[in-house]
Amino acid sequence: MPFYRSVGQIPDKRHTQFRQSDGSLYHEELMGQEGFSSDSSLLYHRFRPTAISSAAEHRPERAEPAANHPLKPRHFRTHKLDASGDAILGREHLLSNADCRISYSVATEPSPLYRNAIGDECIYVESGTAHVETSFGAIDIGEGDYLVMPMSTIYRVIPTGPEPLRTLVIESTGHITPAKRYLSVRGQFLEHSPYCERDLRSPAEPLLVDGEDVDVYVQHRGRGSATLWTKFTYAHHPFDVAGWDGCLYPWVFSIHDFEPITGRIHQPPPAHQVFQGPNFVICNFVPRKVDYHPDAIPVPYNHHNVDSDEVMFYCGGNYEARRGSGIEQGSISLHPSGFTHGPQPGAPERSIGAEYFDELAVMVDTFRPLELCQPALDVEDTNYAWTWNRDPVL
Repeated sequence: MPFYRSVGQIPDKRHTQFRQSDGSLYHEELMGQEGFSSDSSLLYHRFRPTAISSAAEHRPERAEPAANHPLKPRHFRTHKLDASGDAILGREHLLSNADCRISYSVATEPSPLYRNAIGDECIYVESGTAHVETSFGAIDIGEGDYLVMPMSTIYRVIPTGPEPLRTLVIESTGHITPAKRYLSVRGQFLEHSPYCERDLRSPAEPLLVDGEDVDVYVQHRGRGSATLWTKFTYAHHPFDVAGWDGCLYPWVFSIHDFEPITGRIHQPPPAHQVFQGPNFVICNFVPRKVDYHPDAIPVPYNHHNVDSDEVMFYCGGNYEARRGSGIEQGSISLHPSGFTHGPQPGAPERSIGAEYFDELAVMVDTFRPLELCQPALDVEDTNYAWTWNRDPVL
């Protein structure tokens, strides 16, 4: 993360004696990226974070993804998924490649403790609320929040409130950060960034939970690109951190705090970027004033991003460029490389003279082709690819 934080009790000097009230030493855990050469945090545990009493295989039932073949644009209706359970083991995988996996979950019950040892996660809340407990402390999330969870953080998600927690999850094989062009060489948000440190939230106090023989599900790397799961049993509850400091920790940013960049003519998607990961970017489209050149056409022009697949998650308002295509709340569209995509018939003419778009969407552009997982195919609108052949919707 761009800035340093200190939470709870820590000693004056790193790697020196720091004792509990009974005289025993706290147990240090340095959690760091890139082999001691990048961001890190130092956590102080009441018990040894290395003490496990068992390790067992866990094998979720998942079908292998399939290529997008024959190549065509796709539309998936996530609200038709037969999804329920928790926000971790209940994830329905939709799209994946060697760099990331995109999933959707509808959670009504607390998740188990979980650690993703493959990469960072970005969890976007479509609706509902939750209390997220982590080894760094707890944080509450709700509609419109992005939760960025660093690789190998132990956490669990507890839905709160009367409605299910609906989340879109981007699991990375590396690290997810703000767009580099928004940051100074020392990591501070620059003046042209559409958000800054004031917009971020993170755990504010330690979370201490007692317990013994506590299970933690770990997703980790196997041979090649294989993903494996192991269930560890820890001798003591891993939420036993009395204090920590550093620049690596979970943090939350609300889509509603994104300040859109607008112009006299149509702005390309990089103007809407929020985060970046290995071989992918995350953007969002928020309610905003649109193009104000007297001859402007506010909706996007036809475009073919030859290096990337484009995924759009439609999560609020009215996405004018897709009107008449069947897109609805919770829809996901996939526009792959090899296909020129653009506004639906009639959208350019309808948009002329518009001053404001009331739309909310999250976009993921990947620079390697995405494959299709079975849950996505189960809720596919198979007519979507042909909607550009229809008469304009007026």
